[in-house]
Amino acid sequence: MNQYDTYQTSLTGRYCSPAMSQLFSQRSRHSTWRKLWYFLAQSEKELGIEAITAEALEEMAAHLTVTDADFDTARIEEKKRRHDVMAHVHTYSTVAPSAAGIIHYGATSCYVTDNTELILMREALDLLLSRIAKVLHNLIKFAMKWKAEPTLSWTHLQAAQPSQWAQELMKDILANETRDYCFGGDSAKCDELNKLLCQKAGFKDCYPVSSQTYSRKIDLMVANAVAGLGSTAQKICGDIRLLANWKEIEEPFETSQIGSSAMAYKRNPMRCERIYSLSRELLSKPLNFANTFSDQWSVSGDKTMFLLADAILLGMDNVTDGLVVYPQRIRSRVQEELPFMITESIIMKLVAKGVSRQEAHEQIRVLSHQAGYAVKHEGKPNDLVSRIKNTEFFKPVWDELDDMLRAELYIGRSVEIVERFCGEGGIVEEKLKRYRSCIEKLGTAELVV
Repeated sequence: MNQYDTYQTSLTGRYCSPAMSQLFSQRSRHSTWRKLWYFLAQSEKELGIEAITAEALEEMAAHLTVTDADFDTARIEEKKRRHDVMAHVHTYSTVAPSAAGIIHYGATSCYVTDNTELILMREALDLLLSRIAKVLHNLIKFAMKWKAEPTLSWTHLQAAQPSQWAQELMKDILANETRDYCFGGDSAKCDELNKLLCQKAGFKDCYPVSSQTYSRKIDLMVANAVAGLGSTAQKICGDIRLLANWKEIEEPFETSQIGSSAMAYKRNPMRCERIYSLSRELLSKPLNFANTFSDQWSVSGDKTMFLLADAILLGMDNVTDGLVVYPQRIRSRVQEELPFMITESIIMKLVAKGVSRQEAHEQIRVLSHQAGYAVKHEGKPNDLVSRIKNTEFFKPVWDELDDMLRAELYIGRSVEIVERFCGEGGIVEEKLKRYRSCIEKLGTAELVV
């Protein structure tokens, strides 16, 4: 039976990276068990356990990776013993016979299972942080390129709107970087063995108080940080989908790409749609971990959140590195709404000339609604400026109206803010310094569609 005859998950088959999929594979997990057993035996020998010989350690070190044959043996052992950890203890013993009597010495099952979970989460977070940094790098380049282009926002004219996206991703980096709170603590009460094991496994410290299992509060804290990425991705892709509908900005679209089997003209934003869907699934994950922590009856959590986050970031990298901007369309849409946008400035100028602010506001309100009616009901262009020019009340500012119809007058400090946040020596650049080599190695993600 081949792969086309059994259910395959798209998450590992199409969406997430080989690196993340491999990290949570059975070989990775059970090989990490072996490393932990080896670290334990090493540390115990260093502390004077004479039963652990140099030969035993050599054999253990030579077989740290679980082979296909080992998995076959473990499958037979687990069917007989109904215990996965003991099945792998016996399997490890067959390839490291000199260590058979000391493998798992002084440990419980959770020594390997729980510590492996923490190790895998740590490695997964490192992978995610590199990918977040790459997406952030893409966005700051985009923001700097288009920083002076006035564009309609949902509230005001604002330049380089993606600078907001970058800020949200900065928050995600900070949230996931605080993983130190998950993998460290006060070591004052840790005995020497725990210290040795932490050092060998690459952790700063161990928890000052822990039972057989680590607190599932850790899973919940990590899940909340990772799920926050889903919220950011969903917001960004939702914005891009709206902008695509308005024909202002689009995700990359291949020359031979088909948007619909029936409607040949369609340009569906399928990449953003995928990211949006994966983000929605990721956002549901913290509830699972909250339930596990609240009663602790379950012994494991759903680590697919890391695969989802990885897939989301691959998509985000692909989209943000190839965003297509249509500046003429943007300017056209700005001009459609610009007459409304200048009304606040008109009111301010009138007040400066001694006109009542409330009376000016009412005059603008009436004319704006009339112009809006003509646009909506009669299909006419926005003629608010013409109405203002033909209304005697506004005579004090008639000579200034044409000069006011320049979009760049209404972008405020956007250019300055983008440069400060995304430019050379800016906040984002400083944060990305530690990820520079990772960004250069990653390149642009290619999606499997």
